Amino acid sequence: MKSLQSILKGIKSVEISGDATCRVSGIAFDTRVVEKGNVFVAIKGTHVDGHDFIDKAIESGAGVIVCEHFKEGKYSGITFVKVKDSGEALGMVASNWYDNPSAELKLVGITGTNGKTTTVTLLFNLFRELGYRVGLVSTIHNKIDDKIIPTTHTTPDALALNKLLAEMVEKSCEYCFMEVSSHAMVQKRVAGITFTGGLFSNLTHDHLDFHKSFEEYLRAKKSFFDQLPEDAFALVNIDDKNGRVMLQNTKALQKTYSLRTMADFKGRLIESRLDSTLIEINGQETWCRLVGVFNCYNLLVAYGTAVLLGEDPLQVLTILSNLQAAEGRFDTVKSPTGVIGIIDYAHTPDALQNVLETIEQLRTGNESLITVVGCGGDRDAAKRPVMAGIACKGSNRVIITSDNPRTEDPQSIINEMMAGVGKEYARQVLVIADRREAIRTAYALANPGDVILIAGKGHEKYQEIKGVRYPFDDKQILADNF
Repeated sequence: MKSLQSILKGIKSVEISGDATCRVSGIAFDTRVVEKGNVFVAIKGTHVDGHDFIDKAIESGAGVIVCEHFKEGKYSGITFVKVKDSGEALGMVASNWYDNPSAELKLVGITGTNGKTTTVTLLFNLFRELGYRVGLVSTIHNKIDDKIIPTTHTTPDALALNKLLAEMVEKSCEYCFMEVSSHAMVQKRVAGITFTGGLFSNLTHDHLDFHKSFEEYLRAKKSFFDQLPEDAFALVNIDDKNGRVMLQNTKALQKTYSLRTMADFKGRLIESRLDSTLIEINGQETWCRLVGVFNCYNLLVAYGTAVLLGEDPLQVLTILSNLQAAEGRFDTVKSPTGVIGIIDYAHTPDALQNVLETIEQLRTGNESLITVVGCGGDRDAAKRPVMAGIACKGSNRVIITSDNPRTEDPQSIINEMMAGVGKEYARQVLVIADRREAIRTAYALANPGDVILIAGKGHEKYQEIKGVRYPFDDKQILADNF
């Protein structure tokens, strides 16, 4: 139990009706989990408004209601707390409830369209190798040292996030590296969280089903840096034209990284192979196990972050040279006949373009590239024809298939993708809606030495069709056919 006043600390524009000295037993924003004596925070969501469920929350035992407008009626013994933004209030209340765990950690967040998962995974593994206890919050899973905690969102909701951070503190973690999605910023999931550093990777076409415009998407990303404190650092990719934009209003220490121009952390790709890359970082050359230009950026930002956190540059580079990418990020398997399979999470036009360009740079010219690609349902539809066009231009053969159709008709998604296939590419494109069959067909078409790229799902171990998730692993299915 905690006092209501203690968990309201730091929240602006609070108006209280009822007993401000009461004690509360917990916090909830979902009426299905409300218990006696809880604070219920009524949040205006994308599809539902928590204010419509205040009566139900009270019936379930809530003693305090945090909301943006008081509800008419007689509510004996119920305390109402009026706030300007209930989403932001949830973050603050959650942080206070768990005794502000983020302030006890050196917490570094990364935002951007691509590269977030690989970067936080590199940093997690790097700092583990340096001897620290470390936490991870990522798209693939959350971790507290060796303990794996399943995840459903890139950035958890405010309650789940603070609970997770509190467990990291309890387990004596010193660092945590986390992905910060644009959805999380809009929905105030990181309100009340104290960051030691903020990283920016890049910004390309994605999530416009949620943000409605690229400008809104950019503002969501930028708001992360606007909120960083003075004693934090902001490390951004200035090869992306939006890198400088992220720094415009930040109070944090400003640092940059680049492969193309002068920066605080300057990299240069010297040589690429299918299994390794020779990279120079701030004048020091090293071979790394990660492949491609996009991974050079991931290595560079991980290096810069570690140095800004006070680690020895040479030791950092030595450890980074032996680390692997995150699961499902340019993840390779090889058949006994020499067919090379690459599984990658590329689900945006830019990410797919990067992977195809990387493969092209590594090809000798004698092998064919067969790309299996689809687009997710209930997501940004504008990118569907664009991705199909990119796949055609960068591949010898393309098999257009399903990704996670979710509630949409798979064939309708495929039809929208096919709109991006020019007449000149029609003969090299197959349409196979069944993703398992599409992967099998790709291998059947491949000759020894050919490359198969399976794009879109990466690390995911499921396929969501009509709202149901079925077991599905691109890498395992491809390996089963080898």
